[in-house]
Amino acid sequence: MTLNDLIRTTDIPTRRAFLSRLAGSMLGVGAVAHFGPAGLARALAQDPQKPLVLGRATAKHVIYLFMRGGMSQIDTLDPKPGKQTQGPTEAIATRADGVLLGSRFAKLAEQMDKCCIVSSMSSRQGAHSQAQYLMRTSYELRGTIQHPSLGAWCHHLTGRLNPTLPGHVTIGGAADLPGAGFFPPEFQPLPIGSAEDGLQNASLPRGVDEERFRRRLDRLAKLDQAFAEKHGQRSVQGYSKAYEEAVSLMRSSDLAAFDLDLESPAMHAAYGNTSFGSGCLLARRLVEHGVRYVEVFSDGWDTHADNFDRIDDLVPPIDQGIAALIADLDARGLLRETLIVLTSEFGRTPDIDQDQGRNHYPQAFSTLLAGGGVRGGQRYGSTDPEGRQVITEPTSIQDLNATIAYACGLPVDHVLMSPSGRPFKVADKGQPLTALFG
Repeated sequence: MTLNDLIRTTDIPTRRAFLSRLAGSMLGVGAVAHFGPAGLARALAQDPQKPLVLGRATAKHVIYLFMRGGMSQIDTLDPKPGKQTQGPTEAIATRADGVLLGSRFAKLAEQMDKCCIVSSMSSRQGAHSQAQYLMRTSYELRGTIQHPSLGAWCHHLTGRLNPTLPGHVTIGGAADLPGAGFFPPEFQPLPIGSAEDGLQNASLPRGVDEERFRRRLDRLAKLDQAFAEKHGQRSVQGYSKAYEEAVSLMRSSDLAAFDLDLESPAMHAAYGNTSFGSGCLLARRLVEHGVRYVEVFSDGWDTHADNFDRIDDLVPPIDQGIAALIADLDARGLLRETLIVLTSEFGRTPDIDQDQGRNHYPQAFSTLLAGGGVRGGQRYGSTDPEGRQVITEPTSIQDLNATIAYACGLPVDHVLMSPSGRPFKVADKGQPLTALFG
C-alpha cells in the first residue's frame, strides 16, 4: 500500500486535530508562554568554558520499556530460589551461564546471551509519581521547575536522525509524563496513545483537496502574523514551525512508520497481539525509520495484593514482546546500534504480605539492558540471598541514566542552564556503568 492509498482509505474527520496534536507535542508553545523568550534563551545557554563535545556513541537509538507501578524483581529478573522470599515463583536457567530468571520469562531466557541485568539498583524514593519522575529525569520532583526527561536530553544534544520524524516518541504513556521540561517545546515527545491506532488524524478529510487545504494554511499564516505583532514573534514562530513540520510528515513516505497494518500477520503474532507487543513492534518500525528515542509503557505493576496471580497475567505479554524485539532487531542488524532498556520506578518487598502481595521497595531492584554496545550474558551487581539489600556494585537511578546517556554519546559532565539560571546535567551526579560495554 502506498502513502496515497493509506491517506485515501483512512476515514478521519479533520487534519486540524492532527496538526494541533503535533503542535502541542513536538513544537507547542506552552513552555514559551510559561517561561518567555528570555527564559528559553537562558535555558539554551552553555558554559563557555565547557563546550558540548559528544562522545563515541555505541547506540544511535534507545527503546525504553517502562513497567509503571513497580515490577517485582524477585518474580522476574532477580529470583531467589530456595528462599522464603521467593514465594511460589520458580527460577529458570537461561542462555547466559549462571543468570537465572523468573519462570514466566521463558522466551526472554532464550535471549539472555544478548542481555545484561543490573541487579543492584537502589533508590530512596518509594512514591509512584516522585519515583517515576526521578527515573525519567534524574532529578527530584519540584513544584518550581520541570526537568527534561532523558529522551528530551538525548533529542536536544544529539538532534534528529530523520528530519521528517520526531526525535522522541512515547507509546501508551500518560499526559503527566515529564517531557521537554525547561528545554524549548520542540523537544517535547510525540505521544501515541495506542500502537494499534498509530498516528491519528494524518490524512485529508473527505471533501478537502490539497488546494483547499493550502488555502486554509495561508489564512492561518495571516492570522499568525497579526497575532505575532501583538504578542511576540517567537511564540508564534514555534507554533507555525510545528504546523510546517506536521504537514511535511503527512506528505512524507515516513508516515508509514506509524502504520502497523503494513506488518505481516506472522510478525504481529511473533510480538504478541497485545498492547505491549504492538508497542514494541511500533518501536522497531520507528527505529527503522530514524526515530532516536522511543518509550513504551506497561501499566498495572502495583501488586500490593494477589501479586502472583497478577504476575501470571502481566509478565507473558512483556516476555513475548521484549524477546521478539531483541530477536527481530538482531536479525535486522539493528540491535548493535539500539539500546533496549526494561525498567520500573522501584521494586517490591521480598516479604509477602497477608494478601499475597508485595509492597513498594526502592532499596533493591533490577533493570535489564540489551544491545547498543552492552555486553550480553551478564549480571551486574547483586543483592543478598533473600533480595533485601544490594551487596555489590550499588547503582543509583542517576547512574542508570548516565549509562544510557553514555551509550548515546552524551557527555555526562556537560552543563545546561535552566530558565532560572541553575546548572543541570543529563543525569545529575550519576556516573555511567562503563563496565557493561565491550
